[in-house]
Amino acid sequence: MTWTTFAGLVLPGLATGLGGLGVLAVPHPGDRLMAALLGFTGGIMLAAAVFSLLVPALAVGSLAEVLAGFAAGAAAIALLDALIPHAHARFAERPRSIAGSRSLLLLSALTIHNVPEGLAVGVAFAAGGTDLGLPVAIAIGAQNVPEGFAAASPLLESGTARITAVGVAVATGLVEPPAALFGYGAAELSATLLPLGLAFAAGAMIYVVVDELVPESHSRGFERVATFGLVAGFGVMMALDNAFG
Repeated sequence: MTWTTFAGLVLPGLATGLGGLGVLAVPHPGDRLMAALLGFTGGIMLAAAVFSLLVPALAVGSLAEVLAGFAAGAAAIALLDALIPHAHARFAERPRSIAGSRSLLLLSALTIHNVPEGLAVGVAFAAGGTDLGLPVAIAIGAQNVPEGFAAASPLLESGTARITAVGVAVATGLVEPPAALFGYGAAELSATLLPLGLAFAAGAMIYVVVDELVPESHSRGFERVATFGLVAGFGVMMALDNAFG
C-alpha cells in the first residue's frame, strides 16, 4: 500500500468534519440550501455507484456475481436499518425536535450509512489502484462535506453547543476509514471478491440514496431544487470519473 492509497482510504471520511465546520459560518441554513446539498450528495453517490463501482464490477466479474453482490449490499443496509435504533430523518423533522437521545440516534443513522461509502473506496483502490480509487475517494470526500453540514445543522438549531455539533459531524465519518481499510484488505486477499465487493458497495449506496437522501431532500417543499442538486452532483461525479479514468 502506497501513501497515496492510504491517504485515499482515510481522508474522505474526515471530510464530514469540514462540513460540520460550515455551521460556524452558516449556523441557520434555509430549507432550500439543505435540499440542494442533500440532492447534490445523492447525485454524487448515484454516479459513483454506476460509473466507479458497477461498470468495473461487470468488467471483472460475471453478471450473476454482480447481481448477487448488488442485492446483498442493499439487503445488508436494509437489515441494519431494521435492527439498529436510529433517527432516519436528518432534517425532515423540525430542528427543535432533535435533542437529547435523538442526537445519538442521528449519529447512529449516519454511521450506518457511511459504512458502504468506506467499503466503496477500499474496494475501488483494490480493484483499480489509484486510477479507479482516486475518483471514488474524491467523490466520497466531496459528498461528505455537505453530509457533515446536514448532520451538524439540526443539532445546532436544537440548542446543541457548536463544538458538540461539529464533533458529531466528525464522528459520523470516523467509521469510513476502517470500512475502507477492511474493503481494501479483503479485496486484496482474494481477486474473486472484487466484483462482489464493488457490486455490494454499489447496492448499499443506491439503497441509501433512494431510501434516505431523496426523501429527505424532498421533504420541505423544494423538490425541484433537490432534483437539480442531484443532477449537478451526478454530473460532477461523471466528470471526475472521466477525468481520472
